Amino acid sequence: MQRVCFQLQVKPDRIAEYRERHAAVWPDMLQALASTGWHNYSLFLRDDGLLIGYVETPSIEDAQAGMARTEVNGRWQAEMAEFFVDLGDQQPDQGFLVLEEVFHLEDQLASNDQSTTRMQHTEPHPNHEEEDVR
Repeated sequence: MQRVCFQLQVKPDRIAEYRERHAAVWPDMLQALASTGWHNYSLFLRDDGLLIGYVETPSIEDAQAGMARTEVNGRWQAEMAEFFVDLGDQQPDQGFLVLEEVFHLEDQLASNDQSTTRMQHTEPHPNHEEEDVR
């Protein structure tokens, strides 16, 4: 499962309305997102309009393509496009900046657990000291 974090910029004069719109997303939009692979999807909005999104999905490309095939997404994106800065000709769900993941706790814990397990099988246990045979 891919973890995808992305960034957009909401226009300062549209922040309040953006919050309102996302407090009551259309039920058919919610259903379309869920059925096209958008899981554990969240949006975070800073007071200056910085928007950070997070989604878990088998493939962000497939999830975007799946939404592009839905009628509801066309309507939603057309309405949302006016809220954002610097999208050019792109819709919001295609024009976001994907951020690089540089740390994930569970991955590092799993990696550390595997390293520890390997070390335990290859190194003598510290509590088994050799007997003194004088």
